[in-house]
Amino acid sequence: MEILQPRQLLESLQQEMSRTIFIVKQLLAQGVAVWQHLMRKDFSRNNVMAANENDKDEVDLFREAIKGANPLKISPKKKEYKAPQKKPKPVPLNFIKDEKQALIDSISDHYEPLHDIENGEELFYVKQGHSPDILKKLRKGYWVVQKSIDLHGMISAEAKAYVIQFIADCKKNNVRCVRIVHGKGFNSKNKEPILKNKLKHWLAQKEEVIAYAQAREHDGGSGAVVVLLSAH
Repeated sequence: MEILQPRQLLESLQQEMSRTIFIVKQLLAQGVAVWQHLMRKDFSRNNVMAANENDKDEVDLFREAIKGANPLKISPKKKEYKAPQKKPKPVPLNFIKDEKQALIDSISDHYEPLHDIENGEELFYVKQGHSPDILKKLRKGYWVVQKSIDLHGMISAEAKAYVIQFIADCKKNNVRCVRIVHGKGFNSKNKEPILKNKLKHWLAQKEEVIAYAQAREHDGGSGAVVVLLSAH
């Protein structure tokens, strides 16, 4: 058996004490952690129980407050009064068609205006009571052409209805100066400007037409006419 010297014995005791202290600290730390866990769990349980008790107390108070109260009787919602809507009057389509047709039929294909001026192929007209200077202004482009239609490819009846409706629409929209392209008749049966010859009759019979003149070259020349309509 080895006999320890006093110094060695002291060191051995110190080591044992250090291990013992370390173990005790570990046990204490674990004990504190367990205690804290138990305390939190207990605190949460107490809070839940307290909350449940509070809820129960509030429910009891509410029941006590409404004890003996009678439910309100809600009357049915009154219907809002709506004035009966007036039905739109039926549009007399047949009457409108008859009126348009009557207007077309009232325009003759053979009417000869008293105040037209023909100069070869050129065609001019000014309504009686208006200054001849209007023709000069028309030929010089004094009024800007606001709208234009082209009668190419139409038969006489179609072109007539189209011109009459066109003038009526222009009058309604306060259009003063228009151009009507009638063509030069190159594709007609006898190479004659049939629509041009009929157009002068139609225009001269329209009350809205003040004057017309052959268009300038860049506006169609002898294949078109510029028409001045009345302001009212």
